[in-house]
Amino acid sequence: MGMVEAVMQPAKQSNWNLPNILTSLRILFIPVFAWLVLSERWWWAFGLFVALMITDKLDGDIARARGLITDFGKIADPIADKALMIAALVTLNIAGPLPVWVTVVIVARELGITVWRMLMLRHGKVVPASKGGKLKTALQSLAVGMYLCPLPAWMDTPTFVVMLVAVAVTVVTGMQYLIDAGKVNK
Repeated sequence: MGMVEAVMQPAKQSNWNLPNILTSLRILFIPVFAWLVLSERWWWAFGLFVALMITDKLDGDIARARGLITDFGKIADPIADKALMIAALVTLNIAGPLPVWVTVVIVARELGITVWRMLMLRHGKVVPASKGGKLKTALQSLAVGMYLCPLPAWMDTPTFVVMLVAVAVTVVTGMQYLIDAGKVNK
């Protein structure tokens, strides 16, 4: 490669930046979060879950605002998101308050759509997150937060209803991704 070509190519973004550090910390703290849930330290688990969800929002906002989007971030951020949600659901199943079928439905959708998006990417098609996907994430986070927060017993039914809404939106948005993909590929 000649000197002119080297100058014309944009510099590759370093992986050592604040958004990627936040994402990495989120991944590192998932086992701590799981331990807190399994040992039923509810307030601590709730606080750490909230902190991890805030870092999820922050890392994306900072990366976009400062132009710090990296290949590492594109891969690690969704992995951190899925790992945290799956850890939360599975540990809530083990600790007892969450029915297993909820986890099965959500995890099947999350992993299924993730695998499908990766396959689409291999064929050169990027499937961006949808507004419905953002609503799904918000509802799942709210429902998990409600399960983690030691609420009075009368809140059990409203908490379960929020989780049912999260499951419904999770299923509907998963189907919508596939329907939209079918339209695009025709």
